[in-house]
Amino acid sequence: MIKVLIVDDSALVRKVLTEELSRYRDIEVVGGAIDPYVARDKIVRLKPDVITLDLEMPRMDGLSFLSKLMKFYPLPVVVVSSLTPHNSQNAISALELGAVEVICKPGSSLSAPDISQRLVESIRAASRAKVFRTEVEPADKESAPGYKIQLKTTHKVIAVGASTGGTIAIEKLLIDMPLNIPGILVVQHMPEYFTASFAKRLNSICKIEVREAEDGDTAVPGLALIAPGGRHMLLERSGAFYQVRIKDGPMVHHQRPSVDVLFHTVAKQAGANAIGVLLTGMGADGAEGLLAMRNSKAYTIAQDEASSVVYGMPGEAVKLGAACDELPLSDIAGRIIKRLSGEKMANNHFLYACGK
Repeated sequence: MIKVLIVDDSALVRKVLTEELSRYRDIEVVGGAIDPYVARDKIVRLKPDVITLDLEMPRMDGLSFLSKLMKFYPLPVVVVSSLTPHNSQNAISALELGAVEVICKPGSSLSAPDISQRLVESIRAASRAKVFRTEVEPADKESAPGYKIQLKTTHKVIAVGASTGGTIAIEKLLIDMPLNIPGILVVQHMPEYFTASFAKRLNSICKIEVREAEDGDTAVPGLALIAPGGRHMLLERSGAFYQVRIKDGPMVHHQRPSVDVLFHTVAKQAGANAIGVLLTGMGADGAEGLLAMRNSKAYTIAQDEASSVVYGMPGEAVKLGAACDELPLSDIAGRIIKRLSGEKMANNHFLYACGK
């Protein structure tokens, strides 16, 4: 059983979430807390496996509580936040502090069944997640290593997918990218509004430009485009350029945006000119798409288990044989740069097998 403590100042929200979660045999709601001070005492007494946390509460806000919790009593935390631009900024801060996942709170109609599946999946993933707090230092846009690396960028594109734990992983990946890196397309499982705040955060700390993608954007060197929450991102070839299309459509692997949707189009449109990277995340989204990229002669990377918060997505890709290399997160940016700069690597036979 996964023991869950619900921390929210709304009695109605606590009641609705408790009723929804109690429908699942592997989850036990051991209590609720109206504010962080009550939560503190119940954590010590009830020893929950996972906490759901509201960010706007009396006496102490959720971010302050999360910071103290991760420092003194680290536990997996799923933030349940209202869907507003202001709360999305706080949600990104919560992920930086160590929260495992952020999902939307039920709306004004409290349509909890609409979010029940995502909440349950997030709690299950959080119960297995590696919990740690990571702070990413902003990049020096002019003096950081790799600023003047000569890269082969003609007709190249990089596609990245992630879910649980992915916000910090993407930060670590992009912050090491030089200004002349080929265009980067990123799918991170995240709700509407949150992706814009996430892109803004990344743009403030990375050397390259990072922004939320819009339909028709061109993938150009030095630019990373983040798929907007609630919509799929696809790649199309337009003459000598790559463009992204932002579209509605059914969920894939219960996700929109879906990593598989992006990766399959990258495999078709870019082939051997692409690099695919599948990072930490629950489920299997992106595994088949990464295999399609490898089969089209792209170079593909899966994050290794030791550095993944949740090894679901990259693990499934490894099982399928979709990854040319399985690497620690700290090594992925360097490997991409080396490959684009033409440096020889130790496993030459492996590189040729993956479409050098």
